[in-house]
Amino acid sequence: MGFNRGMAEQQEKSFQRQETVFPNTKELLAKKAEKGIRYYKSIGLGFKTPKEAITGTYVDRKCPFTGNVSIRGRILKGLCISKKMKNTIVIRRDYLHYVKKYKRFEKRHGTTAAHCSPCFSHVKVGDIVTIGQCRPLSKTVRFNVLKVEPFKIVGNVKKQFMLF
Repeated sequence: MGFNRGMAEQQEKSFQRQETVFPNTKELLAKKAEKGIRYYKSIGLGFKTPKEAITGTYVDRKCPFTGNVSIRGRILKGLCISKKMKNTIVIRRDYLHYVKKYKRFEKRHGTTAAHCSPCFSHVKVGDIVTIGQCRPLSKTVRFNVLKVEPFKIVGNVKKQFMLF
């Protein structure tokens, strides 16, 4: 857990602030610090807090590094196939299913929606993403992005089959 000085980006109609930071401290009123205080934490499990989460000015209640979300349960890896939603990406996970009758494997895949914090704004379609399970954030979202590995895929991303 640590604090950093930084005023929040205001992109919504209502005033956005971090729950753990009181914005009207005497330091701010005395103009000793031209930027505000920023709250961030380490989520553990061997994942480092991104620099953008520490130095950034975004406010996201669903971010595991700056918000009120804890990572517990499964840690999964997959391929980002869609980034059309606001702060949400779709991950594709490929796997092989054994068919006993034919003694062969068949290709299958599953898709998972995951919350993508603004500290991972550089995520592109085709990147390999590590996600962690958390409490339900919306109707379909139960995972949060923890790490992004840039990856170059030639051709259609949805047609690729990759085991992780």
